[in-house]
Amino acid sequence: MNVLDQAHGDNWSLYNADSAEVLPALPEESVGLSVYSPPFASLYVYSPSERDLGNSASRGQFWEHFRFIIDGVKRLTWPGRLTAVHVSNIATTLASHGVIGVEDFRGDTIRAYTEAGWIYHGEIAIQKNPQAQAIRTHAKALLFVQLRKDSSWSRPALLDYILLFRKPGENIVPVHPDISNDQWIEWANGIWLGIQENDTLNVAEGRDADDERHICPLQLGVIERCIRLWSNPGETILTPFAGIGSEVYQAVKLGRKGVGIELKPRYFQTAVRNVRRAEADNAAVDLFSFAGVNA
Repeated sequence: MNVLDQAHGDNWSLYNADSAEVLPALPEESVGLSVYSPPFASLYVYSPSERDLGNSASRGQFWEHFRFIIDGVKRLTWPGRLTAVHVSNIATTLASHGVIGVEDFRGDTIRAYTEAGWIYHGEIAIQKNPQAQAIRTHAKALLFVQLRKDSSWSRPALLDYILLFRKPGENIVPVHPDISNDQWIEWANGIWLGIQENDTLNVAEGRDADDERHICPLQLGVIERCIRLWSNPGETILTPFAGIGSEVYQAVKLGRKGVGIELKPRYFQTAVRNVRRAEADNAAVDLFSFAGVNA
């Protein structure tokens, strides 16, 4: 396995490498849950590397490359357990696509995973703020001026989705979530409300001056809900697209083990710092508990 760098703690490991190379080298059926946000085809370009999925020359090449990741995660997952994939549909532009519209990246992802042998298990839509999205993306279809000028061009905000896929087989270790029935009712209604878009790790230190697109980490609240719903304490949580370490950070904070793989060295270095901070925070809480102090 070709690893540029790696770092480890008592309950986590991070690899600066290509996921397509690291995943086959990890122990088979060693992961209880995976949570990750893959590149949305060519929407975000994170690095100049030809190994970066975001640098695929075509949609066909993207899905061919991504299949290595889909298969690799499936090999590592316990039978009967889940992978939680964060996606969004993609707004098309005249400059890049020849037409203003929306590309069904969500549907393409579902087809790719089911063709690879995963069982489509369900999905959660995550509410988005149309004004915040308009400011961030400058989408013509979300602007007030377009609404008043000609609303035939207006459309709803593009939602985020968590797509759930189950590996075939029987789950021999039942998952017992630490949530109340009221929380289950709220989280099982198919739409997650109350997710703050800025509830993320600090991304500024992970950026390079020559980044073509800025990194958009998955919200910590989304990751927390996934981990608490579909894994037990002590189990291993995997992300093949670690970015600045959000999923491994939350895994450690929530009493799980985390394994992450990140291609870009700057993101990897930031991820290591973030996860070590989570480890230190847990240690501080443990010391308070030992001393009988309510932290």
